Amino acid sequence: MSGTHSGTTVLVTGASGGFGAASARRFYAEGANLVLSDLNEEALAALAGEFSADRVATLAGRIEDEVLSEALVKLALDRFGRLDIAFNNAGIAYRPTKLAEIDSDEARLVIAVNTLGVFYAMKAQLPVMEAQFRAGGKGGVIINMASVAGVVGAPGGSIYAASKHAVVGLTRSASIEYARRGIRINAICPSFARTAMVQNILDDGDDNATDLVRGIPMRRLAEVEEVVTAVMFAANPANSFMTGQTLHVDGGLTAF
Repeated sequence: MSGTHSGTTVLVTGASGGFGAASARRFYAEGANLVLSDLNEEALAALAGEFSADRVATLAGRIEDEVLSEALVKLALDRFGRLDIAFNNAGIAYRPTKLAEIDSDEARLVIAVNTLGVFYAMKAQLPVMEAQFRAGGKGGVIINMASVAGVVGAPGGSIYAASKHAVVGLTRSASIEYARRGIRINAICPSFARTAMVQNILDDGDDNATDLVRGIPMRRLAEVEEVVTAVMFAANPANSFMTGQTLHVDGGLTAF
């Protein structure tokens, strides 16, 4: 099959969610082989069923478990022989809560999933991509899902913001370390988007979409495909000189 990513291997975590599933479909349509992971094994299987069995591999698990990231990279190599693109998308959020009222166990989980999950993922992915570059001149691309809360303050979301600021820090630092090793690393920073995770926050409290978009110049939620378009832009091999960047898909929020 021909396409921008024909014959490449793409790893997507949080694959059954809005951004994960939409990006998996886009990469597949452009010719990629897929390695998909999610906590929800049933949803993961349903997504994989949309694709040809010879072009998809799945492994369910908890992204805060370092062993999962190691196993996903091994799965990519065993099934498809290489790893070209990793979209480290898995993450969690919580309903807006003032810092002093955040449950400490929940805070630890947010950091474990959102920050350490990305750290473990890159720790497993980078050596393989670097070895590929040394062997054949083609390294890889890593795209980390951060958030607009990773570049500005987020009242009511302090621990979430801290976890996403850390993702941005990991992205920028690693991009410098691996800039001459054939690996581009960038972060996507969306504001609130029309995903199940955002809907769950709305359903769980008194918040509504109007409250969430009050500070966004466009006064609306992002659509999933608008965010995924930025993911595909970051992954495009023609975009070969962009690394260490935060791509803000935020309706103008960070233009202030």
